Amino acid sequence: MFEEVLKVGLIGLGNMGRNHLRVLSLLKGVELAFVADANAGVAARAGEAHGVPGVVDPSPLLANVDAVVICTPTVTHADYIRLVAAQVKNIFVEKPLAATLEECDEVAAFAKDNNLNIQVGFIERFNPAVQALKVVLQKSEQIISIDFTRTNKVSSRITDVDVVTDLMIHDIDLALFLNGPAKSVAAHGFAHGSMIDFASALITHENGRFSRIQASRVTDKKKRQIEATCTDMFVDCDLLRKEIIINRQSETQQGGVLPYTISAIQEAVAVPPQEALLSELQAFMASCRQPSSVSVPGVDAGVEAMKICAVIQAAVQA
Repeated sequence: MFEEVLKVGLIGLGNMGRNHLRVLSLLKGVELAFVADANAGVAARAGEAHGVPGVVDPSPLLANVDAVVICTPTVTHADYIRLVAAQVKNIFVEKPLAATLEECDEVAAFAKDNNLNIQVGFIERFNPAVQALKVVLQKSEQIISIDFTRTNKVSSRITDVDVVTDLMIHDIDLALFLNGPAKSVAAHGFAHGSMIDFASALITHENGRFSRIQASRVTDKKKRQIEATCTDMFVDCDLLRKEIIINRQSETQQGGVLPYTISAIQEAVAVPPQEALLSELQAFMASCRQPSSVSVPGVDAGVEAMKICAVIQAAVQA
């Protein structure tokens, strides 16, 4: 059992790593123990700003922490997990779990053999709009299909992953989170050389539902949209604006010239203001204290999402 304060180390100070650093420094019951980055100057400056060691090699500092957050480039995830696991059992790793499906399988087996508590950074699960959407969908008579659209311009900081493992993987995880296990996957897309920049996939789930997912880095337009078609409603969810609109049809029987009228009813769902990264890290800290106390996306979720990514990538590159 941990003491009240959790000592946490952070590895990787890129764009996402700096966001984690900001939130970790604000969390109650959490003490930032060190920061690490391959760039010695970046690590030193961040460490100095937060009053902790800023290092390139975190190995000597791992013995004194309860948990580690890994925000390094995807190709290094598996190696850092193995490095950290020698002394720390609680590990948060940004998505994807590892660079390839084979590596993900190896990490999952390694985690099980070493009794690791690993959370994968599927941050959209903690988006307050997604949390509210799940509640809405649980009240539906029947979900038929959910459409996910995620577009963004190509980022100069993303050089090691394609649009499938960079953007689409978020919605693949959400599709499994909202619609359950996948039965089959079909996909097509556009690749610029070996790098896929546009992909569209249709997942048929074991429960008969469908998930249609589209991701693009071709244009500058930024979009994060979920649309759910149900037998009793259509739900429009904007993840950027944190807005949910429910559209229902009401049929009213009438006498006279018109036998009946159909009118649409719109209902806005109140979404509480909450930063997803804060909620995500709070869940991780709760799982560090009591692993069974909170449900978080673990290595199994990381593997399942990557299985579908691999099918999509193979279909696009075929």
